[in-house]
Amino acid sequence: MTLAAVLAVSLSAGGAVDAQIGLRGKMRERMMQRLQDKKAEEERPIDLQAILPGARKLTASYGVDPAQAVDVYVPPGILRDAPVIVMVHGGAWKIGDKANTGSVENKLRHWLPRGYVFVSVNYRMLPQAMAYAQAQDVAAALRWTQGHAADWGASDRRIILMGHSAGAHLVALLSSRPQMVGKPWAGTVVLDSAAMKVSTTMAGRHPKFYDEAFGSDPAGWAQASPMDQWTPAATPMLLVCSTKRPDKPCDDARAFQTLAKRSGVPMPVLPQALSHADVNRTLGLPGAYTDAVDRFIAERLGR
Repeated sequence: MTLAAVLAVSLSAGGAVDAQIGLRGKMRERMMQRLQDKKAEEERPIDLQAILPGARKLTASYGVDPAQAVDVYVPPGILRDAPVIVMVHGGAWKIGDKANTGSVENKLRHWLPRGYVFVSVNYRMLPQAMAYAQAQDVAAALRWTQGHAADWGASDRRIILMGHSAGAHLVALLSSRPQMVGKPWAGTVVLDSAAMKVSTTMAGRHPKFYDEAFGSDPAGWAQASPMDQWTPAATPMLLVCSTKRPDKPCDDARAFQTLAKRSGVPMPVLPQALSHADVNRTLGLPGAYTDAVDRFIAERLGR
């Protein structure tokens, strides 16, 4: 092969490599832009007055750590014995915030005009606190809500606990072991947790952050496992699960339901053809999904 031919081949190969690197770079840029856009959307301030004129937002602490804080959204007017939703955000036990739009906005649009007080909870996260300690924080936030409900014209009994993802695990754990809170509440909506039996989760393939959240001690796994802690005295739960996730959280939900059925305790499972994020984000929008959650809440508050 002549020198000219060798140079031509080299230049052609180099051009192909450059094009491939350029394509990867553009894909990386698009992915980073999507992540930045998602972060910006989650952190977008919510216009409470556009949702319900006259509604109030209060921020308070339930503990000494700055992360132990709640936002309380109160509808206008004089309330008497109003129901309360206490929302616990997700984020792999390590990120997220009580003001994230995906956790709060559509729920406020739906439940605030219906006379609900809405409480959104922050808690200590990894690496400061592992999952069980986070559940203890949520228990403290729920006790604080029960103790202050009358200040807003709300009921300390007509409370629905709700959580998504890591937050779903935390509320399921408290509901399985309600003595962590002390005083009862009406019911719990568990939004797409795949950590119902932690020992099974840890024994299989799992993301590294599960090791950070639950550690390596099987006794610690059992302590933080909703299914291992469950007894018939548990707070009633509705288990919402995504049918689109590859780790199949509906399998976990149905296994939990079977455990409860053995003791004659109903534990409804609500599969949804939604992504993990949309199970949270779309709750509160008009439709069959929100209607089904409303039916569970109405049944629990009516008792």
